[in-house]
Amino acid sequence: MDFELNDDQRAILEAVETLLEQRAGAARAVALASKGDYDAELEAALANAGFTDMALSEETGLLEAALVVEAVARAGGLAAIGAAALVAPHCAGRALPGPIALASAGERGPVRFGAHARTLLVAAADEARAVRVQPGDAETVASNFGYPMGRVRTDGGESLGAGSGARLRSAWRLALAAEATGTMRSALHITVEYLKQRRQFGHPIGSFQAVQHRLAECAVLVEGSRWLTYEAAWRGATAEASATAAAYALAAAHRVFSETHQLSGSIGFTREHDLHVFSMRLQALRLELDGVGGHQRALTRSRWTTA
Repeated sequence: MDFELNDDQRAILEAVETLLEQRAGAARAVALASKGDYDAELEAALANAGFTDMALSEETGLLEAALVVEAVARAGGLAAIGAAALVAPHCAGRALPGPIALASAGERGPVRFGAHARTLLVAAADEARAVRVQPGDAETVASNFGYPMGRVRTDGGESLGAGSGARLRSAWRLALAAEATGTMRSALHITVEYLKQRRQFGHPIGSFQAVQHRLAECAVLVEGSRWLTYEAAWRGATAEASATAAAYALAAAHRVFSETHQLSGSIGFTREHDLHVFSMRLQALRLELDGVGGHQRALTRSRWTTA
């Protein structure tokens, strides 16, 4: 694995960041969340620019798609880009009608983007199923997690073939790691900027050594998450690599959530501060696919269990 992006990857990242500067951001996320809306305009812009098809292209692949997913999360984009750019291509081998929501068979709790989904990808034991969702099929669920939520039915649908269930779960874990990494990067950046401005005893809080140590530990966790995510994408979302990235990133998300809120004096829980846009999403991401424990069990099975 090369630890430097090539020219094409840098160009892709610059292009998607330029688009996101115009069409995403914390203020837009707050406005959409207040109405429980989904950012269909952002999803369309990403699709029209070709960012959701990179995993299916001969010139690009999962790594480039993961870069896009992380960038959208870092910008607070409220679109199901992880499912569209990473999960559907890896699991189904083709683009599917969006928005796309992800669920496990028999799912009873709220699902991210479930209320707005037009395709539901369901992970069963050995297979994945693609379920077409019609308007009104899902029940909207109010949420403070920063994502629109809905309850969906997971029965029926088109089978994507033997082994597709494992591919779906691996790509789902890769998407979770990429989204968590981008989200943590913004949560940490917002906290650092706040600590540069907030003063106590005549000095910025960020100048205190004890605070700097805690920020440094968070930065190490975020960087570790980022590179494990890139490696998992570079390896083609294998079961072991994806589970490793997800287990590490979602465990790091718990620490970053706690530290950013404590260091900002819990102001991040208020709607007046941008931190909540990112930190509360970390809590939602940590619940999917049975959480950190589920990712760790998947890692154990993939590393030490033979077929």
